[in-house]
Amino acid sequence: MIIQLNQQITSDDYKQLLSILNKYNFNTKKVRTQLGIYLIALGNTEFDIRIIGNLKGVKDVHAVNDKHKLVSRKWKTSPTSIDLGDNHYVGGGDFSIIAGPCSVENEAQIHVISDFLKEKEISIMRGGVFKPRSSPYSFRGVGIEGLQYFAHVCHEKNIKIISEVMQEEMIQPMYPYVDIFQVGARNSQNFNLLDALGKIDKPVLLKRGISGTIDELLYSAEYIFSGGNEKIILCERGIRTYEKAYRNTLDLNAVALLKEKTHLPVIVDPSHGTGIRELVEPMTLASIMSGADGVMLEMHQDPQNALSDGQQSLSLKQTGSLLEKINATVTLHKKM
Repeated sequence: MIIQLNQQITSDDYKQLLSILNKYNFNTKKVRTQLGIYLIALGNTEFDIRIIGNLKGVKDVHAVNDKHKLVSRKWKTSPTSIDLGDNHYVGGGDFSIIAGPCSVENEAQIHVISDFLKEKEISIMRGGVFKPRSSPYSFRGVGIEGLQYFAHVCHEKNIKIISEVMQEEMIQPMYPYVDIFQVGARNSQNFNLLDALGKIDKPVLLKRGISGTIDELLYSAEYIFSGGNEKIILCERGIRTYEKAYRNTLDLNAVALLKEKTHLPVIVDPSHGTGIRELVEPMTLASIMSGADGVMLEMHQDPQNALSDGQQSLSLKQTGSLLEKINATVTLHKKM
């Protein structure tokens, strides 16, 4: 059960509410987010919610039997829209495009790609500055100084940036510069990191784990929400299966299912989902038709010489061509 509390609930009204819930053997947890105050009550599944629905200080009450309650669509039936500021949104009916290199490499690259995105009216640029790599000898990012320059250039052009955070202690140094914190597949069940991201007031894009289930993804989102941060974007990025023909198996079933289960925005990363440049376009268009709220594309000014993931990165020309097809497909999907 989820009980929404009025922001001005008095101490006496709150004590009365807890007294009733204790009487019926509920375990409770209070959650205060950027947008509201909630009381999660676990226990008695036969409880008549009308008993507390009209109590002073109670804004609304919802019977939610899902294991992951706060992210469930059973209490919040309308899709959540994540406000990035400056009239930029993810979800809630808007289709978002996030594009940029796997890794930020140098200043010249940032200018070339951000100029391209500005021309194409794309408002969110991706770029890793701390890169988790399978090999310790691969390029691992330009660090905080690169992030500072990345943010400076993009924010001057009214472009928001998203970059991956891998450790709790990096949240605060990165905080002034990023607009969306990305949690990568390898950290999707790093619960200490998720707890820490629940305490900030910036959006978090949460990628599905390499072999993660839908339930595990939603539980990870619940960690962030229950910590106090409602601004969560889910990302299907492919899972590891026995198939070796491509890097990962992009699970578009997950998109349609997640849209049924949660009110949170769901986007797709077809670049990591396939690992093959030629498959990015068809999987992007299929993502739109599956109901995704957006896509995250890897692109590079010179993919053949990219320092990471060049084989799945689109060139500027390929990206421009795909953007035209995205716009046409989004229009078609809305008419259906």
